[in-house]
Amino acid sequence: MTKILYVDDEADIREVAQLALELDPDIEVRSCASGTEGLEAAAAWHPDLILLDVMMPGMDGPTTFARLRDQAATATIPVVFITARTQAHEVQRFRELGAHGVLAKPFDPMTLADQVRALLDG
Repeated sequence: MTKILYVDDEADIREVAQLALELDPDIEVRSCASGTEGLEAAAAWHPDLILLDVMMPGMDGPTTFARLRDQAATATIPVVFITARTQAHEVQRFRELGAHGVLAKPFDPMTLADQVRALLDG
């Protein structure tokens, strides 16, 4: 079973993402509404991949990512940013931070599980 943690402040997007990912019977999903919740859930649950929204109030995605890297329990978990900011220079910046990948938002719910699987396998 592949464990995916989805972190996004927008409840409707979290719900769509969770439903879309759970179309794959080999994916288990948990979701969080903030960077702070995401840090706690990642340390406790040890997901195989974290999907992380870039723009969130309070602690944004890049800050959450940096804090994940600072904790021994979460330092090696691959993180994929989910963002509407997908211009080449923005994607390059996320990759330079150490992101495992970047997915465009809005995403296609019908292909999200396949995109995530490809990132995990690649």
